[in-house]
Amino acid sequence: MEGLRFGPLSSHTVHLCVDMQVMFGPQSEWFAPWISKVVPVVTDIAARAPARTAFTRFIPPREPEDMPGSWQRYYQRWRHMTQERIDPEWLKLFPELARFAPPATVIDKATYSAFGASGLEPWLLAHNVDTLLITGSETDVCVLATVLAAVDRGYRVIIVTDAICSSSDQGHNGLMELYSTRFTEQVETATAAAILPDWPPAS
Repeated sequence: MEGLRFGPLSSHTVHLCVDMQVMFGPQSEWFAPWISKVVPVVTDIAARAPARTAFTRFIPPREPEDMPGSWQRYYQRWRHMTQERIDPEWLKLFPELARFAPPATVIDKATYSAFGASGLEPWLLAHNVDTLLITGSETDVCVLATVLAAVDRGYRVIIVTDAICSSSDQGHNGLMELYSTRFTEQVETATAAAILPDWPPAS
């Protein structure tokens, strides 16, 4: 993995943490087995600048019919993860992270990309953001959708490699290879150790 190839973090950097929720813990069929290794790293990043951190939460519909198109088929497959059946506690952030909000911001979304949430872009604009440190789950689903949406909008995107996780090792590894070979001018990958000395950058 590479360090920060395009120089130090700007003073308009924020930490965008994607869907670090109880629903991806060991009691769930959506369990990401090494999420427990990721939570402490995400916690360290968030602790340094809570007010410059946004946590997204993936919120399923009450029932499949509340969603459009192929999402209905998806939630018919995962009906036990809809709000009519899920334990509401599963929608919450992991406690280690929830304690930062406020001042951290929590933004709910119903689709994979964080940019599908109506509250994210106004929050980024209000903070004059140009750079995103991205952490969270899952590497090859919601993190992927968020990264590509951020690239489309022209943000500098830095994926913290030891602060993302997936339930699929193959999917995770494939995405990390893709970023380093196909998105070399738009996506940087770096460990938390490479980033933390410069986070948060001086305002």
